[in-house]
Amino acid sequence: MTTAPLAERLDGLLFFPVTPFAPDGTVDLDLFRAHVHAGIEAGAAAVFACCGTGEFHALTPEEFHACVAAAVEESAGRVPVLAGAGYGTALAVRYARLAEEAGADGLLAMPPYLVVADQAGLLRHYTELAAATSLDVIVYQRDNAILTPGTAVALARTDGIIGLKDGLGDLDLMQRIISAVRSEGLDLLYFNGLPTAELTGLAYRGIGVTLYSSAVFCFAPDIALAFHRALAAGDDTAVERLIDGFYRPLVELRAKGRGYAVSLVKAAVRMGGLDVGEVRPPLSEPAPEHLRELATIIERERALLGGDA
Repeated sequence: MTTAPLAERLDGLLFFPVTPFAPDGTVDLDLFRAHVHAGIEAGAAAVFACCGTGEFHALTPEEFHACVAAAVEESAGRVPVLAGAGYGTALAVRYARLAEEAGADGLLAMPPYLVVADQAGLLRHYTELAAATSLDVIVYQRDNAILTPGTAVALARTDGIIGLKDGLGDLDLMQRIISAVRSEGLDLLYFNGLPTAELTGLAYRGIGVTLYSSAVFCFAPDIALAFHRALAAGDDTAVERLIDGFYRPLVELRAKGRGYAVSLVKAAVRMGGLDVGEVRPPLSEPAPEHLRELATIIERERALLGGDA
């Protein structure tokens, strides 16, 4: 098992597995282990268990702990395992401690629940979360948790906070955050955390952000890895072909339904042969015509990849 710092291990394609549910609605840990195992074998650089794609919002603390422990067991130290932690500060701390108890290597700090806090409140929330365990923390910027460059600098000075995942998509703000942190002689890892992050990969690469989360890896690791290789190699011709032929149509389909950033991914995993069940309420399943469109998009890209081989 490696002893390298977590920040040095998060270099590659980041896997955010779905959480399988059995027909009776309970978590299917055997299927979850199979899903995580397949992702690691396919080349994932890290596993982010029970985060957005994994329906963190719908899991009980007991289910969360069991899933994180299962991911840690399947990883067996080959790749780091990070877990989501969210809601208000007290519950976020509880989930963080459950993740540490389950053997996780780090945390993805989800936005606080419901309230729109000021910068002082956000800073207090994340610093208290970071102090609650020995785990390194990546802060997830999106929705009601948007940081100013000054707050990002304060977080970069906080022990245990190693990164910022951006789910907002404001490149002007991200460039100012990166510049402010760098100007203070500090370091953070930066991640493109937008849904279907590959679509904006070229734009984020332009400001120096090359790490990203890939929901596509859940159901089409061959496509996700082809894109990741092309982006890392600076092969913009291949990147643009994948965007035009696969990622843009996928994002346009995702925009046709609420919650499709999760439910469409889960449906695609089922299409691939792993029956991970449906999403839990309040999310809903994609419409039948959208599932047919999804299948066509995947099949068409796989045919093109086969032709390139």
